Amino acid sequence: MDSKAIESLVREVLRNVSQANTAGSSSGLTVEDYPLQEKRPELIKSHTGKKLEQLTLDGVKKGEISFDDLKIHPDTLEYQAEIAEAAGRPHLAQNFRRAKELTAVPDEEILAMYNALRPFRSSKQELLDHADHLEKTYNAKVCAQLIREAAEVYEKRDMLA
Repeated sequence: MDSKAIESLVREVLRNVSQANTAGSSSGLTVEDYPLQEKRPELIKSHTGKKLEQLTLDGVKKGEISFDDLKIHPDTLEYQAEIAEAAGRPHLAQNFRRAKELTAVPDEEILAMYNALRPFRSSKQELLDHADHLEKTYNAKVCAQLIREAAEVYEKRDMLA
């Protein structure tokens, strides 16, 4: 594949991902709100809903904080995406939104998809099945699209199992 074809493909992928990411919420955050933990700590909460000030070493020692309490809440990732967009960093915002989608996916499934996405590990259909599962089970449309695009690229580069 020549460099112009690769560049064209990358531009198309980025355009599609950018269009898919316009569905985020808008809380009106700007670069002035960064870093959130200093400027807007009231917005930060754990995956289980605990507030930032509740996540303390003392709480861990007392057994009041679990591993799930230390996982990030999807809203926090959306806030970070909005700040990244406001700072003119759309690709970083896309990464935060993909991470936001993945907060609903069990760790075992993320690891399985990671391994499936390694070159020469999966067939095109296996990758498409992972994408469909993400979209249907977890409504992870942006991540599903990324896997579908990877399947196409792997096929063109002869990197499928």
